[in-house]
Amino acid sequence: MLIVVAILGILAAIVLPEFQSHSQKAREAAAKDNLRILRQQIEVYAAQHDGIPPGYPNDDPSQTPIYNNFGLQMVTNDNYLSELPKNPFNDSSIIEMVGNSEAFPTEPLLTNLYGWIYQPATKTIKLNWTGTDSDGIPYFSY
Repeated sequence: MLIVVAILGILAAIVLPEFQSHSQKAREAAAKDNLRILRQQIEVYAAQHDGIPPGYPNDDPSQTPIYNNFGLQMVTNDNYLSELPKNPFNDSSIIEMVGNSEAFPTEPLLTNLYGWIYQPATKTIKLNWTGTDSDGIPYFSY
């Protein structure tokens, strides 16, 4: 019985890292796909609203962009998204909005509260996650 348990332990030690690698790659693929979908739907929204991207109250780019407006504009009646996608690394769909006159961050925010960082003025949206993927590419550069 002891030998069987030892063999199972050895097999688990060999197989477990392989499964962890696959789950990491799955999160990376999900992050890239969620970003692709968000970027595509932001462009569709802007095309249907005279070039004004989602996030502005009453589609007025002179106003400060608000996260709640982005969510309502993108999700209401499933017009563009059925729900805001989550960042697969921190499980957050909350978006940090960057104002028109603010510089877009050059690195992820230190808080895991936000899954995404978005600036309507430039239609830039990025993954809010530190580190690099399995190919050495920074998540923030996706």
